[in-house]
Amino acid sequence: MSDTGIEAPSHEVLITEVAAAKVKSLLAQEGRDDLRLRIAVQPGGCSGLIYQLYFDDRLLDGDALRDFDGVEVVVDRMSVPYLNGATIDFADSIERQGFTIDNPNAQNTCACGESFH
Repeated sequence: MSDTGIEAPSHEVLITEVAAAKVKSLLAQEGRDDLRLRIAVQPGGCSGLIYQLYFDDRLLDGDALRDFDGVEVVVDRMSVPYLNGATIDFADSIERQGFTIDNPNAQNTCACGESFH
């Protein structure tokens, strides 16, 4: 049960240890311990759906929640079917730095990797 008193269902999104460590580092820099990592999908992008990944202090009705060693990942009810089985990772290389999402539900993706169908 979360600190809001709302019993949230679980989801099947995973976060790697590297990504969870980066989330903890970012939250520590901000001096915040009341934020969750929210992942969602929204209409848009060149392939039909785009990912949204951001910190959120809210837990809304219908949200699904999982805790990964102190990092709470929340997914809204409408996004759960699109994200089940997805993995959030963090890349830190010359080519790219940032969070990545490996989603087995994505049938087609665009070249930028930000949009899928």
